[in-house]
Amino acid sequence: MQPMAFITNSKAQEEFEADMKTAGPDVQQAEALLTELASVFGRVQPDEASDQLLSVVKAESEVSNIEAKYRALLEQIPAVVFMAYVDRGTSEAYVSPEIEAALGYSREEWLEDPVRWYDRIHPDDKQRWSLEAAEMFLSGKPLRSSYRVIARDGRVVWFHCDARMVRKPDGHPWFIHGVAFDISDLKHTERALRQERNFVSGILDTVGALVTVLDQEGHIVRFNRACEVTTGLSFEEVRGKHIWDFFLLPEEVERSRSVITQLSADLLPQDYQSHWVTRYGNNRLIAWSNSKLTDDDDPPHYIIATGIDITEREQLERALLNVSAREQRRIGQDLHDGLGQHLTGIAFMAKVHEEKLANANVADFTDAAKIVRLVNEAIHKTRELARGLLPVMSDAQGLMSALQLWAREVEDVFGICCKFECESPVLIQDNAVATHLYHIAQEAVNNAMKHGNAHNITLRLTAEDGHGTLFVIDDGLGIDEDQKTAQGMGLSIMTYRSSMIGGGLKVKRNGSRGTIVSCVFPLKANQAAGSEYENPHHS
Repeated sequence: MQPMAFITNSKAQEEFEADMKTAGPDVQQAEALLTELASVFGRVQPDEASDQLLSVVKAESEVSNIEAKYRALLEQIPAVVFMAYVDRGTSEAYVSPEIEAALGYSREEWLEDPVRWYDRIHPDDKQRWSLEAAEMFLSGKPLRSSYRVIARDGRVVWFHCDARMVRKPDGHPWFIHGVAFDISDLKHTERALRQERNFVSGILDTVGALVTVLDQEGHIVRFNRACEVTTGLSFEEVRGKHIWDFFLLPEEVERSRSVITQLSADLLPQDYQSHWVTRYGNNRLIAWSNSKLTDDDDPPHYIIATGIDITEREQLERALLNVSAREQRRIGQDLHDGLGQHLTGIAFMAKVHEEKLANANVADFTDAAKIVRLVNEAIHKTRELARGLLPVMSDAQGLMSALQLWAREVEDVFGICCKFECESPVLIQDNAVATHLYHIAQEAVNNAMKHGNAHNITLRLTAEDGHGTLFVIDDGLGIDEDQKTAQGMGLSIMTYRSSMIGGGLKVKRNGSRGTIVSCVFPLKANQAAGSEYENPHHS
């Protein structure tokens, strides 16, 4: 191409032509050949040739620039980027420099061995990788999976691979390209979380307490093993259902909803009891304690309901209380019918003896009169003890009679207004239920006089829709909210007695002054108020 330079230089051209005049045939032939070659380029005007040459150079430069940018971009990605032709050697394969940082192998070392990748896959993952790679080749479906790869120094590195195969226009495999991200830290975190979850699950499934996790609407999202054993229901059967779907009484449902609403509003948690219905139709009494689980980074919150099955304990307590009440009734009956009658006989004999001594004009007859008086006092105290141990007589109207008598005694002893009201007879055949109600009224009256300084107290007994209600209303100072929260011994005893008869106790202020204690209890069919009975208990 050097002669072309002379063609474009006029002075050099003149010198060249002068030399050629004196040259031989070989030189002339060479000149003719060069002239012919030059004519090929001469067909394009000089300006056009320069433009085309610049366009080619510019295009090649742009391609080279794009390739450089693309390579720089690939090598900046914190992942292993790879490409391999199916029908060519490893000399045309590519892997990004990240391979050395991830596994300790240089790009040259990695590419010089075409099976190194397969060799370094963890033995437990090789079969799975082979199956998924084969599926990619056969179906063309992208390969997206995670594998463990053993690094040069023996470390196990987790990679998430996303690879796909590109086919030629005729459908034959052309090359594979993909990217592999190091997810070892993620896997370690997942493992730690899984271990912690298994630890917590192990604790939840081992403890004897019932643990139920609820969402903010009361749906069950977790149900431990104790819950499954108690209810006979599996977690899958109750998942997503409201916890109160398994409660027995409507008032328990409303109470549970109220507790969840209060917890969602960041109010103090409340403890309550409810009857859980099992798969087999049995009722289990559960004492619940609830707390709210929140996360500042996760606005939805959960409620942890922890329950203790107190069915057997409640039955034992009920049995113990029944035994105690039965023994009290027996002792009261013995005092009334046994010792009372015996003392009455002694008093009668002493009275007869006193009269005989008086008729005989014996000086010691006054001592006999003292003996009679003392025996009569013993009889009176015996009857009081008997009535304290057996306050309610064993008949359907026993509670009404006992409350009316108690109201009169309060008026006589304490000098305050105390009355009993019962518009329609409330007949209670179960003497144990009547006795519990009597003691609740007795405790409420004592509290009204002792703590409330009440001057007027009303005992009221009503019945409606299969439920009876006992009211104790006073005009005292009124219960204080702090005192109500403190749950004193008297209030706790009344609450316990109410639960023993399947009822519910409420204590609230009576307007601006006074307190209302109410106990709602179930009435059996033969215990309902009856119009055929005359009511002598209204005062």
